Amino acid sequence: MTGQDTGTAMQGRARRPAWRRFLPLAVILLATVAVLASGAHRYLTLDDLVASRGRLAGWVSANRAFALMAFGLVYVVAVTLSIPGASLLTVAGGLLFGGVLGGSVAVVSATLGATLLFLAAGSSFGDLLRDRAGPFVARLRKGFEEGAVSYMLFLRLVPAFPFWAVNLAPALLGIPLRTYVWTTAVGILPGTFAFAFAGAGLDSVALAQKQAYERCLASGVQGCAMHLSLSQLVTPQLIGALAALGLVALIPVLMRRWRAPRQG
Repeated sequence: MTGQDTGTAMQGRARRPAWRRFLPLAVILLATVAVLASGAHRYLTLDDLVASRGRLAGWVSANRAFALMAFGLVYVVAVTLSIPGASLLTVAGGLLFGGVLGGSVAVVSATLGATLLFLAAGSSFGDLLRDRAGPFVARLRKGFEEGAVSYMLFLRLVPAFPFWAVNLAPALLGIPLRTYVWTTAVGILPGTFAFAFAGAGLDSVALAQKQAYERCLASGVQGCAMHLSLSQLVTPQLIGALAALGLVALIPVLMRRWRAPRQG
């Protein structure tokens, strides 16, 4: 793109009404508030999923293609609106469709939802932040752009960062759309399939919990309860493995920073 083309594009953005620039993100925020206010997200629990297992499995068996599309659409909406429960949806996909198919649909849907949020945030604040950024933000953007692939893979692989935050931050730091999309898809693969295969084996986990609960009742102990949580599916070994993969992704950045003073 020539300097004249760049100037023309910037003038076009400047002439565009502010409300049109912020409209996509405003729609997403309003929809998010509406869903959270309705309390619908509270039904996304592992206990509710197990309780509805039989009914959902029967419906999926009778309407498999439609159920798969519906699951993908719900997942895209949940990620775009940053509704809590994406991990549980992945578990549900594994439980209802199997680890491979459920995990594959979850990866595609999560990537699409994250991309929609990225585009909305970028169109609303990307140019504004770039034009008004101070020296610190400018340096941060420059460093992030230079190691975009490593940073994105690190943020996606390590399960310590909220998914919605990792969806938004790159849009404000100038990450190219193509880089954002493919690093998102690749970075979420290990964690997504881990949750999907955990969901595929959820029946055995629920059965073990039920048997433990029945033994507790039979022993006469007070306060017996049966409660399933994601912490029972996500082991410390899995967390450690994902963190290790994230650190491996940062090696190119660390090597570049180590070499810079020596070359200077």
